[in-house]
Amino acid sequence: MRGKHRSGLPMARSSGVKTSVEDEIAHLRDLGLAGLRARWQSVFQRPPPLHLPQHLLFAVLAFRIQADRFGDLDHGTRKVLDRTVSHESGSAMSDRLMSLDQSRTGLTPGTVLVREWDRQTHRVMVLADGFAWNGQTYDSLSKVAFAITGTRWSGPRFFGLRDKQTPSMSEGRR
Repeated sequence: MRGKHRSGLPMARSSGVKTSVEDEIAHLRDLGLAGLRARWQSVFQRPPPLHLPQHLLFAVLAFRIQADRFGDLDHGTRKVLDRTVSHESGSAMSDRLMSLDQSRTGLTPGTVLVREWDRQTHRVMVLADGFAWNGQTYDSLSKVAFAITGTRWSGPRFFGLRDKQTPSMSEGRR
């Protein structure tokens, strides 16, 4: 006998093997709008919002399958999203999202960043209140990058802490 996943999709076969997340999502892809609406009803125990198009119904259901299997959002992210629903002002929400991003990408004091520039290796120590390089303290990585290169740089990008452009994007801008 097959069990049902919270998402309403089959989860276990008589052999006890779980259906993979990929298979469950592939099954969702085969459903039309009416099928996705029916699945929403079985998963969330209420009808889906009428304004949601098929691609968003699919996205929410696919997220639910993954969250049920691998774990849901962390507490901090849920708080941010809950405040979004509570109509927090745009600037307050922007500040909150920025602080959440900084806490996830923040550097721990004592970390040493290494960058080679102009055939020299540069080591920058992360401090609680800034960055130390070449015997001086700077309040931002961008200022350190400027001191090293003499040109304006995004400090996090210079030290490899931000995503680089994909090759196809950078080739198109030459």
